Amino acid sequence: MLQEFEKIGSEALEVLKGADSSARLEEFRIAFLGGKGKITQMLRGIGKLPAEQRREGGRLANKIKTEVTAVYDALREKLAEADANAGAGAGAKPLVDVTLPAAKVRFGRSHIISQTISELLEIFGRMGFGIAYGPEAEDEWHNFVALNIGPEHPARDPRDNFDIDDTTLLRSQTSTIQIRVMETTKPPIRVVAPGRVYRPDTVDATHMFMFHQLEALVVDEGVSMVDLKSSVNQFIHAFFGPDTKWRFRPSFFPFTEPSCEVDILWVDKKGSEDWMEVGGCGMVDPNVFDAVGIDSEKYTGWAFGFGIERLAMKKYGITDIRLLFENDLRFLSQF
Repeated sequence: MLQEFEKIGSEALEVLKGADSSARLEEFRIAFLGGKGKITQMLRGIGKLPAEQRREGGRLANKIKTEVTAVYDALREKLAEADANAGAGAGAKPLVDVTLPAAKVRFGRSHIISQTISELLEIFGRMGFGIAYGPEAEDEWHNFVALNIGPEHPARDPRDNFDIDDTTLLRSQTSTIQIRVMETTKPPIRVVAPGRVYRPDTVDATHMFMFHQLEALVVDEGVSMVDLKSSVNQFIHAFFGPDTKWRFRPSFFPFTEPSCEVDILWVDKKGSEDWMEVGGCGMVDPNVFDAVGIDSEKYTGWAFGFGIERLAMKKYGITDIRLLFENDLRFLSQF
């Protein structure tokens, strides 16, 4: 009986050598591996062996089946690929099995900063603001002088800026765009200006050497602090929600007078409340109007500047600004 097992194995391998088509391979499968095939019957015959031969017979039969099945599987894959290429033309890839589950499609999305900028521009668009852009490499006139920031001001310290050469630096605020708009546009003016700004701050959970700002500027006859406050109120309630509490806090900026910090009352998940600064604002200083050739006796205006990262972090509960720049999909895909 054991010799018969070895004979069946040799015969199976010999037949496989001549199986040069899928049809002949299928004939082999039926003859040897099917329900009534020779190898199947061989396995069933193990129980008919004398007790002292069953262990050796089982080992031999399983060895033969494993070897034959391995050769059969390899030949089946090879013939299937050949059939697919023949049907699709020379050099074509194997046909796709349409019955397999489809691969999961991962759709991209805008970065959380881009989403926030788009939302801010949409809010101010509804409020009647246009959009202005400007260069990120600026001269001292637009970054300091025209904004009433004198040479003695701490903001002019080279250690607080990224200087490119003696007269050019990476802009430290998007207020530079306000100057460019007022130089080329006659009042009334009503624009917002988003963009990147650069300051050599030490990187930590709330500071980055590059971040985004959104500036707003309104210039017209009869503009007052009432217009500023109502606009800020409308913006905060549109962006953070109608129940958000906020306040003006007196401050100082060289290019506005009077000036205020804008704080919002933030409530965390534990219910703790805290005032957080989100930006600065104020009435445009007459010296700024004089620098750009706008009649400061006829026109008044207001301006504000908000940090876009800070707005996004507070709205979405992000606790570390560095997460916004690490490009970790586990974080970004949440938004």
